[in-house]
Amino acid sequence: MIRLSRFDGSTFYLNAEHIQAVESTPDTHILLTNGQRYVVRESAEEVAAAVIRYQREVRQPWHSGLTAYRGGLDRQS
Repeated sequence: MIRLSRFDGSTFYLNAEHIQAVESTPDTHILLTNGQRYVVRESAEEVAAAVIRYQREVRQPWHSGLTAYRGGLDRQS
């Protein structure tokens, strides 16, 4: 989820997986896949950067002291 700001100053979290489009008209409008729209303080570029950060974070390889070893997993000491 990404943190965004409304024009009244309040913040909310939006599921980045549901963003269909971001428009700058000049206010930033976020269109979701279900047709719902949000108007936010952040620029379209800031929203895009937040989505990219989110995508990178959730798609990182899983690490918890395990490493790949000859096609299997070997626990590190």
